[in-house]
Amino acid sequence: MYPSRTKCNAVLSAILVISVWAVAAPAQAQQNATASGPQETSSRHARHHKWPQATLQAEAVSEVAHDTVRITLATEVSDASQAAVAQVLTQTLDEVMKQAKAKGNDKVKAFSGDYRVWPMNDKDGKISDWRGRGEIILESTDFAEASRLASELSDRMPIDGLAFSVSPKVRAEHEDALLTQAAQAFRDRAQALATAFGYQGYSIKQIDLGGAGARYESAPRMMAMSADRKVAVPLEAGTERITVAVSGSIFLHSDKK
Repeated sequence: MYPSRTKCNAVLSAILVISVWAVAAPAQAQQNATASGPQETSSRHARHHKWPQATLQAEAVSEVAHDTVRITLATEVSDASQAAVAQVLTQTLDEVMKQAKAKGNDKVKAFSGDYRVWPMNDKDGKISDWRGRGEIILESTDFAEASRLASELSDRMPIDGLAFSVSPKVRAEHEDALLTQAAQAFRDRAQALATAFGYQGYSIKQIDLGGAGARYESAPRMMAMSADRKVAVPLEAGTERITVAVSGSIFLHSDKK
């Protein structure tokens, strides 16, 4: 025998009330709601929404030294035809990449960068010649090895730029530590806010995490290298500011029922 439509609607209504309470209330209140039943849950839910709400933010910041360097080697080619430019450019990149793999080691990564070929127009708008540019990127946490390899390859592909950064592993380690600090700062600020307005405590309604990295790089310095002597590139890394922010909203409440 199937239950009547009226009884089914009553069951669905009870489930709906408990579900809404589980979303809006803290974890402990959610457990109490399941044990107490829909009528008592609805009453507590109403009292919960009468508590004042506040929004606040706290953050933790750390200045971290760059531990990774990226050196860009570049070459440019010009010729009367597009095919000739592409052929010379591709050949140069292939040869320098093989040289980088042979003279380098597992401490320095070498991979392809930008590659493009474009036409040059004369005053009448007609194509006068073609030019091409290709890059090879050297990346490493060993500055000395990266500098050595870059100087070895500079006769074929000069250094076009330097960039410093914090490696993903080191960044993750600092962010984990900053998250703990930011969370504690959020709790301290929330309690201070509750006390300032005459409330005994607070409960968290919502939490959002965020962060940003502000990079401060030392200016790239290029060195002229003579044909018979190769000079190592001076690499001076800067620092990067890593920030972890905790923002959210809280309920302010007292111990009074």
